[in-house]
This record gives sequence, structure tokens and C-alpha cells, in this order.
Amino acid sequence: MNENFDRAPGAGRSRNFPADPGLMTGAGDADSKTPLFNQREPLRQPRTTPPFTENSIGSVSDIPDGDYRRQSRPPQSPNYNNTSASRGGNDVDSMIKSSKLSANAPEFVPLGFNQYDDSAYYDDSDAYYGEPTLADTVTDFLGHLSSSPGSFESDVEDITGILNSWVTTEELLKELVELIYTQSTSIPNFAYTGARLCNYLSHHLIITPASGNFRQLLLKRCQTEFQQRDAAVRGEPETQKKFHSYVLFLGELYLHLEIKSGQGPPVRARVLLGALKDLLISLFSSPVDANLICAVKLLKLTGSVLDDAWKESGESHMGELIKRIEDIVLDAACSRDVRQMLLKLVELRSSDWGRVLAAAAASSATPDNDPNYFMNEPTFYTEDGTPFTAADPDYAEKYQEMLDRQDYFHDVYGENGNEIYDFEDEMEPEMIEAFENFCLESERKRQQ
Repeated sequence: MNENFDRAPGAGRSRNFPADPGLMTGAGDADSKTPLFNQREPLRQPRTTPPFTENSIGSVSDIPDGDYRRQSRPPQSPNYNNTSASRGGNDVDSMIKSSKLSANAPEFVPLGFNQYDDSAYYDDSDAYYGEPTLADTVTDFLGHLSSSPGSFESDVEDITGILNSWVTTEELLKELVELIYTQSTSIPNFAYTGARLCNYLSHHLIITPASGNFRQLLLKRCQTEFQQRDAAVRGEPETQKKFHSYVLFLGELYLHLEIKSGQGPPVRARVLLGALKDLLISLFSSPVDANLICAVKLLKLTGSVLDDAWKESGESHMGELIKRIEDIVLDAACSRDVRQMLLKLVELRSSDWGRVLAAAAASSATPDNDPNYFMNEPTFYTEDGTPFTAADPDYAEKYQEMLDRQDYFHDVYGENGNEIYDFEDEMEPEMIEAFENFCLESERKRQQ
């Protein structure tokens, strides 16, 4: 290995050159072994510590508490010399032998690292800046759930326990609501997990101030954005994008936010049902492509649930919305792709949102009440290759013909496939004589 290879951070900034007789020693100075260019440029240190120089030897007590915990490099001797290859090799070997790091480790986790409770935070220069705030903690939680949504069930209880120890005042609860709302409407694809988290916290957060509990404060925050809907659908593209994220989050919130009643199972927040209808009307009132795409996404997400809820209350709001879509397809100047999306949505609603009714019970299933009655029946083929199944009106007749044909070949070839039928028994004497003459004539022509 090249003795000039340096593993320290900032390697390459030194001005060492390979050993050369003309540079390393002077003529007639055989005892001099000190290189001409061996001064190393000092590395930049964190702003919280004094600059490190090779002539200064600091002790552990000289390092501030916050910086010492981040130290990963052992103190270097001021007499370190790159020209001493054997000594450098020994130092590297000793470090390798004493190291507990493994190249096969799945990830590197610093000693004492706690995923949810860092005792100190550092900026880009490793400067200590104090204990984490509620915003820091919630951001870490949401980032973890965003990157690992599959761990929601196993982690949400621990997260809620930590938040209960954090959120002890009305101001902190409002800050928590704002943080979760902002992250749920800004992080791509986090609306689903954010809505689930809101539902869980609404039932398990302990604090309930006079201004309202977590769910009530969350709905108030959503109401603020809801009141700006008419301006948002006609705003700048960035404003529309934020509004569309809010709309889809509200759809997820309607599907997942449960309100426990005194009797019976939990119910959905009915206030969100009316809000989603008004949001769809606002989106259709400004039929540009972005608004229409958002409306299609919302209806694909919640259409079946909204339709059922309105039917139970005897309201025809879904039919009115579909009529608006049909008018937009005919009149609005939307793009061809968006128009196709709207037509597919109308078709989806006509098929009851793609839902398949439960098949009739096996004991009462008939070809008349179960369209899948013949689904698993085998397919057969007639003598001329025409397929038929048990659903065919002539099934019995065709099936019997197939069985007769199988019996015929069974008599001809037998069970083991060997031929047992002699076709010569059916040949007339004239046919035998003609066949023999044909064979003799063919032999004579071949010899000529």
C-alpha cells in the first residue's frame, strides 16, 4: 500500500510527495531523512472548538461536553510523520484489530443513539444547539412513518406515549395539530398514514383543554382551509396544488376518522360528508385539468362510501355530481386525457364503483341467480373442434357424442394404446387385388 495513502477526513489536502532522492536528501547529506514537504494542512474543526493544530495537544477536559460526545477520531500525536511507513502501518493495523465496526452491518448506528429521544441536536458543523423541541420530535416521528408505513401498527402506541409526555398544554396541542396537518398535506403519499395517525391520537391523547380536544382542533384547522376553497380553485398553480393535497387528505380523514358514540359502533364524522360535497362542487365550478384530476381522484377514493351514505339519507347528491361531470365532458375545454378519465369515472359509478355482489350460496345457486354458476366447469370440444361447456343449450347431446367417440377409439386401440382393430377385415377382395397391383407397379417403376 502506498505510504502516502491517508484515511483521515480531508485526505488529499496535504502536500506530501513520493520519496525522491533529489527531494528527500541533499547531496552529501546522507543522515537527513526528513522530507522537504511534510507539513499537513490542518482540517477544519467544528465552530464550537478552537482550531486544531499539530502543535497543540488538547486533553478530554478541554473539549466542550456537546462536542466530545461527537468525537470519532482519536487524538493525533504532534510528532506524526508520513515518512515513517512502518509506524503508520502499525497504527493502521492496531486500529483495525481494535475496531468493532463491520462492513457487513446492515446500517451504522452511533453508540447511544435513540431513534425517538435524542438528548442533543447538532447542526451541519456538529455544533450543539440544545434539547429537541416538539416540532423536532413530531417531524422525526412523521418522517419515520412516511418512510416505513408498514410499521404504523407497531410504532403508533409508543409514539402516542411520547406525545402524551410532551403535549401538556393547550398551546402545545395546537402546535401538534398544525404540525400533523402540515405534514399530511405536504409530504407526498402521506395523507393515508396521516389520517390514520389523526384517528389514533383523537382517541388516545390524554389532554383535553377547554378549547377542544385533538379531533375538534383538527376539524377547526381543516375548516380554515375549507373556507378558502372558491379562491383556491381559481388561484395560481402552486395554490391549487396545495388545495388539492388538502382535498385528498380530507377524503382520507373521512374514511378513517371515527367518532365513538354512546351506543353502537363508531361512526364517521358527518360534517366531513357535507364538506366533501361542497369541495367537489367547487372543483367542478372551475373545470381546468388540475381541478378535474383532483375531483376524479377524490371520487375514486371515497365515491362508494359517499354514494352509500347519501342513499341511506335519501339524498341524490352523487347523481347531481355525475350529471355535472357529463356536462363538463360535453362542454368544457379540458384535455382529451382528462375527458377520458371523467368518462371512465361515470362508467365506474354505473357499475356500482366496481363492487361485485356476493354470489348466491352454493345450496341455492342456479344458472339463473348466479352468473358464476358455470365458471369452474370444464371446456369440451366437438369432433370439428367447436368448444362447448355446461352452459351450452346442446351440452347434453354434444357431450354424449364425445363419449361415443371416446368409446369408439377405446375399442380400436384398447386401454394400453395398442391397435386391436384390423382394418383389412373390412376390405373387399377387389380392393385387396387393386392394392397388390399398385404395390407391384410402384416397385417396377422404382427399379427402372
